Order: sequence, then C-alpha cells, then structure tokens
Amino acid sequence: MLADKLTPFINRYNELGEMLSSPDLLSDIKRMTSLSKERSSLENIVEKAQEYKSVIAQISDTKEMLGDPEMAEMAKEELKELEARIPLLEDEIKILLLPKDPNDDRNIIVELRAGAGGDEAAIFVGNLFEAYVRYADLRGWKVEIMSSSPSDAGGYKEMIALIRGEQVYSRLKYEGGTHRVQRVPATESQGRVHTSAITVAVMPEVEDVEVQINENDLKIDVMRSSGCGGQSVNTTDSAVRITHLPTGLVVTNQDQKSQHKNKEKAMKVLKARLYDLEMQEAIAKDSANRAAQVGTGDRSGRIRTYNYPQNRISDHRIGLTLYRLAEIMQGGLMDEIIEPLIADHQSKIVEAAGL
Repeated sequence: MLADKLTPFINRYNELGEMLSSPDLLSDIKRMTSLSKERSSLENIVEKAQEYKSVIAQISDTKEMLGDPEMAEMAKEELKELEARIPLLEDEIKILLLPKDPNDDRNIIVELRAGAGGDEAAIFVGNLFEAYVRYADLRGWKVEIMSSSPSDAGGYKEMIALIRGEQVYSRLKYEGGTHRVQRVPATESQGRVHTSAITVAVMPEVEDVEVQINENDLKIDVMRSSGCGGQSVNTTDSAVRITHLPTGLVVTNQDQKSQHKNKEKAMKVLKARLYDLEMQEAIAKDSANRAAQVGTGDRSGRIRTYNYPQNRISDHRIGLTLYRLAEIMQGGLMDEIIEPLIADHQSKIVEAAGL
C-alpha cells in the first residue's frame, strides 16, 4: 500500500527535526548544514504524504456518516470529492518517490556548435543561445560566456557558456542533441527554404575535487588569440589549447586577455566534458536507464526542428508540435517545450519502477 511506503519518509523527517533542535549540534556547523539539507529535500514528499493520509482518514470518517439518514446525502457528495483527490495525490507522490538525478541541482556548461548549413547554422547558434539567455533571465539564472568563435557572416561557429542557478541541469539537460532549423536565409534571392543544423551538449558543472586529472595527461599549447576574419584580439600569446591525451578531448579558450584565465576556463570545460563522458558511458551500460532517457543519452539524435516559415517548433522525441516558434524563441518561453519533456521522462521512470 502506498501509505506504508510513505511512513519512513515522515519518520525520518521528524527524526531530523529533533536532531536539528539539539543544542549539541550548534558546534558542528557542517553536520547541521548536511542534516538541514536532507530535511529540506524531504519537505515536499512529507507534505504530500500527510495530505494523502489526511484524505484517507476523511474518507473513512465520511463513510461512517452514510448510515445517518440526515447526513447521508451530504456525505455522498463529500465522499465523491475526497475519492477524486486520491488518484491525483497518488500521481504526485509517485513522481516525488522517483530516485533523483544527482546532477539536477548542478549548474551547467552548454556548448552550441554549427553543423551542416554553413553561415545559416552559425547564425542559428546565436539565435538559440539568445533564447537560452532569455529563458535564464526569466528563471533568475546567470549566464557567463566561457568561449566563443564568431563566424564571418554573423552568429557563432561555437558558443560555450556556464549557466548558474537553481535546478539548471534538471531543466536544460533535455537540450542535448541535434537541432535542425528550416528558414529562408537573408541572402536567398529565390525565397527558398534552407535546412541547417547545430548540435547542443549540456554538461553538469563539476567541482575540482570531483574530476582528478593527471598533469602528465595534458598537452597545453599557448598561442596568439585571433578574432573574426583573422584580426588579432590582443597582442599577447594568451590563447590556450588543452589536449587530454587519454581521451583526445581538446578545449581551446581565447576570450580572456589573461593566459591564466583562459587556462582556468578551459580546464573547467575539460573537467565537465570528462565527467559527462563518464556519465554517458554509465548510461550506455545501463539499458533500463537508457530506455528512460529523453535527451541526455544519444547526442547524435535529431531532437528538434525549428521551422520559421510555419512558425512551428517540433520536438521529435515526444511528438510535440507548437505553432509558437517566434514567441518561444524571442520570449524565452522554453518551458512550453521543457515541461512536456519532463512529464514524459517522469512517466517513463514511473512505469519502469512499477510504481
């Protein structure tokens, strides 16, 4: 019975409350912080559990009133309302009981790269990145550009950014994959629709201690920064390229004037890529987990199409089509796509868990 599964959560929540009220804990700030965080993580499930048990108790009390002729009609109406709440509460509780993705609370490093389509793809890298920035603004997140490579015709061949805030990874992890854009380029005199594509990678930001890198595994090259069209950004050899020899991963950064800052940012991106590589390998080994993935698994898959002439945006993973492309891109209304993706992901996990 679902109510039985909820009892341990309530007991643990109450136990943590008693522990946190102990005067002895005041001297151990680290433990107090850890216990507070654990108790906070249980608040939603405990709140729903208590509501669920309360409704069950009310149903039981109301059924007893059915035997009273004066109260029977009112009891029937009340019982109908109470019983209708049960499946809704059970669905909410099942979602809360799902194992949490350990990366959901992390910041992210997002990489957008132009693919097929040349200049149009590079322009769309800029368009999609701007949409992410607008979405971040709406959610109160902070965006910091880590590295960028402008294209001659506008837009970017590559854009790498760090996005900080609450639950960033939990919402943007579904963006990884190939994004296809269909529209008429400004240079197209015949009005023909061109198709181009870009790739997006979303990686959790990691702390230095989480990914250990042997200095002997790194090849670090220092070179002069160059801007769009070959123009010098600055006159010092500040650009840094780091190659991780065991994996062949290469990270280049030249956005900062300081060689030290470029190296620092390049290392942050490299560590995120290494952590992400480990995560993808783990997902690939876990077939059940992989089957439940919405978009954090296969990076090569085409996940979404942006059709500008039709004002249409389609997410191919869940068969979602919205004729609100302009509003979503210009208004940062990414939740209109992200919420259905989260719901689909959760339903798959619930089904796999047999809840």
